[in-house]
Amino acid sequence: MSKLTRKLIGATAAIAAIVAISAGSAWADDPKPNPNPECFRPWDESTKMISYPAKEPPYKLALVNGFAGNDWRIQMIQSTKAWAARPENAGLIEELKVVSTGADVAAQIAAIDNFIAAGFDAITFIAVNPTAFDAVIKRAERAGTILVPFDNILDTDKVFQVNQKQVEMEEIKSKYVWAELEKEGKTNGIRVLEVRGLPGNSVDRDRSIGMHNVFERDGVEIVTVVGNWDTGTVQKVTADALAAHEHFDAVASQHGGQGVINAFNDAGHPMVPMGLDGENGTRRMAVQNGIKFMSVTQAPAMSAVAMLGAVNLLQGYELPVLVSLPINHIAAEEIKEGVHYFPDLPASFNTGTGYPACFPPLTPDELFNQSSDNT
Repeated sequence: MSKLTRKLIGATAAIAAIVAISAGSAWADDPKPNPNPECFRPWDESTKMISYPAKEPPYKLALVNGFAGNDWRIQMIQSTKAWAARPENAGLIEELKVVSTGADVAAQIAAIDNFIAAGFDAITFIAVNPTAFDAVIKRAERAGTILVPFDNILDTDKVFQVNQKQVEMEEIKSKYVWAELEKEGKTNGIRVLEVRGLPGNSVDRDRSIGMHNVFERDGVEIVTVVGNWDTGTVQKVTADALAAHEHFDAVASQHGGQGVINAFNDAGHPMVPMGLDGENGTRRMAVQNGIKFMSVTQAPAMSAVAMLGAVNLLQGYELPVLVSLPINHIAAEEIKEGVHYFPDLPASFNTGTGYPACFPPLTPDELFNQSSDNT
C-alpha cells in the first residue's frame, strides 16, 4: 500500500468519524430548523446537526485569518466585510473585527483566545492546521462563543464547519486532464506536474489526494512542487521544474495558474492539458494561449457563508455540523468571455464571488470598496 493510499484511507476515516458522531456542542433544547437547506447542505446523509442557545442581536463577530499572502485570501477578507456591510446584515452586527496572524498556529489560537476573552459571540477562521484546536474549542464552549472554521477545516465534530469537497475538486480537474491525454493517445510514459498549495493545510492535503487518485497509476510520473497558492511562487517553482525535467505532458495546479502559464511561455514549452484555478487572469490567459483546461473555482465568499452560518446559529437555528458547498467548474470548451472571465477586471480577481443558494453573489464594486487590512 502506498503512502498516499494510506493518507487517503486516513482522511476518509476522519471524515466518516466527523459526520457519524453526534455533534457534541448541540446545546439548544428546541432549535429552529435549518433556514436554508439549499445553502447549508449536509456533507452526506449521515451528517448530524448542531445548534446553540439563541442570543439577541446585535452580535460581536470576528474573522481570524492565518496566511494572508495571496489574492484568494485578500478577496476572502473583502468578502466577509462586503457581506457584513449589506443593509440586511449590518443591523445584526455590533462589531466586526478582522485579523491575519500568518502561518503560525500558536499566533492564530492566541488571537482566537483574545476574542473569546473579549466576549465575542462568534469567530470564523481558516485553520492553519487541522489538528491543534481542541483546547481552544473547549475554551470557546465554556465562554459561549461559537467557532466556525471554513476552507481549511478541523478534524473534529465539535463545531459547525463550512467547506467544499476538496478531494473532489482536484479529481474534477485531473479527470479532465487525463481524458485529454487519452484523446491524444498518451496513456504511458506520462510526466505530470503537480503544483501544491500551502503545506500543513487540510485543503492542500485533500486536493493532493484527489490529484493522485487520478494520476497515480502505472506509466505516470508525478513531479510535485510547492507553490503556496501564490502566483509568483508558482511561476518560480514551475520554471525550476521545467529546467530540471525539460518536458511535461500535463499540469494539475491547485492555485496560481497564471504562474504556470507564464513559466511555460518563458521556457518555450508547448502548452499541455491543465487543471487550473478560477482566477480571472488564469482563465483569460488559458483562453489566449489555447490551452485545454478545466477551471475549478472555490469562491473566496465562502468566508461570508461561514459568517452567515455563525449568525444563523446565534439566532438559534439548527445547521449541519459539516456543510458541503457546491463545486463550480468550467471547461475550455464551455468558457465565455464576459460570463466566466472578464477582460476589464484585474487578473487577480477570483471569478467566484458567492454562492447563489446562500445569498446574492457579491458584486465587484462591493468587494473593491473593502480592504483586506486588519480592522
